[in-house]
Amino acid sequence: MRNEINMRQYGLSETLEKSAERFADLTVSRVLSQEKGIYRLVSSQGDKWGEISGRFHYDVQTKSEYPAVGDFVMADWNKSGGNAVIHHVLPRKSSFIRKAAGEKNEEQVVAANIDTVFLCMSLNNDFNLRRLERYISIAWNSGALPVVVLTKADLCGDPDHKLFEVSSAAAGVDVLVTNTVNQNGYEQIYPYLADGKTIAFIGSSGVGKSTLINFLLGERHLETNGLRKDDKGRHTTTHRELILLPSGGMVIDTPGMRELGMWDAGDGIDQTFSDIEKLAQRCRFRDCTHSGSEPGCAVQEAVERGELRLERLRSYQKLMNENRYAEDTQGYLTEKRQRFKNIAKINKKNRKG
Repeated sequence: MRNEINMRQYGLSETLEKSAERFADLTVSRVLSQEKGIYRLVSSQGDKWGEISGRFHYDVQTKSEYPAVGDFVMADWNKSGGNAVIHHVLPRKSSFIRKAAGEKNEEQVVAANIDTVFLCMSLNNDFNLRRLERYISIAWNSGALPVVVLTKADLCGDPDHKLFEVSSAAAGVDVLVTNTVNQNGYEQIYPYLADGKTIAFIGSSGVGKSTLINFLLGERHLETNGLRKDDKGRHTTTHRELILLPSGGMVIDTPGMRELGMWDAGDGIDQTFSDIEKLAQRCRFRDCTHSGSEPGCAVQEAVERGELRLERLRSYQKLMNENRYAEDTQGYLTEKRQRFKNIAKINKKNRKG
């Protein structure tokens, strides 16, 4: 007889248990992985594949309402042996959301119910401060704690200088430096691991996320590849997966992201660029755009004095403009979906009549 799984080790809290009580006929489960509408679930009864119910699919208003890796869901566990059927997603305490890759203006939940986001960037050819600012902005807005993890320090000729640059761009964020050469190259990671806590690894392809997770697991669970001729790592992870660590805690491995579009991350941008926000409070006009055309712009004055780098200001302006567009699109899409659902209800009523 199989032992019952302790869902506390998978992050099930008292708050979530109370939320689950109103679905007495269903089983609280956590999403371990997802591929093309099929979900791998774990519950106190074990693990199995699951799919969403037809009613769930009909009621969804936005893409972010679908289950994501890390979500806690209420499912009919189907003791006859078939797939479990997901009927509800329990409230998320955090979610890392980006604009879905491609031309469609849709949001995508990368990981849910995470406590810490490890923003991974290598110190060799992958190093990019502007991209890191984008990652930090979305991470702050997720509700989880962002931590910058700099990998491959052994492949960098001047790690101290790059660490200084990162610290300047990531004010208020812990910055860890790792390498694969020293035996203690990953020891800074351990304080963030704890029973019931979830860490999501986010970053570009080939920065060493899978290598780091394999080290924490103590085994080669995830495939890794060596460096290409341009000194960049090769992409290996193809889907998101939540993995329970033998030492306690969980990690979520994610595929490398070629695109990381903003999606309603205004508060995160403000926190990431708190230095510019403070300067903006001293501008003569409250609606100052800091473009250089308005008189009395404290932000532009800081650039002229060398106190603020122009590249950082342009990054801030780009992310703010991108986020405003995403917010406008989000409102339009929600209204459009609701309109189609209303039409469908009317047509259904007419057919019955």
